[in-house]
Amino acid sequence: MLKTKIKEISKTFKVDVLNIECDKDHFHMLFKTKPTLDIPKYMNALKAITSREIQRNFPEIKKLIWNDALWSLSYFLATTGQVTLDQLKQYVENQGKNANP
Repeated sequence: MLKTKIKEISKTFKVDVLNIECDKDHFHMLFKTKPTLDIPKYMNALKAITSREIQRNFPEIKKLIWNDALWSLSYFLATTGQVTLDQLKQYVENQGKNANP
């Protein structure tokens, strides 16, 4: 559900999602867009809409989150250039697979 919703939101921002993988408490997304993208607006839309959808579909999660905030206020964004697209895709695809129990 999360991946589908992110892809829907991204289409409205003209963002091409190349890959998304989830870990225990975060997700990694690899995307391609034009340099004119308003990144804070895009990230805020992703967080607000996905939070609302997750809480609507899984109301029990409200017991686990603090102050109705599913996502933190921050995000990490890195541009590419030092690694290949294949290396990035491999990194994203491996999220959650090497986690300690």
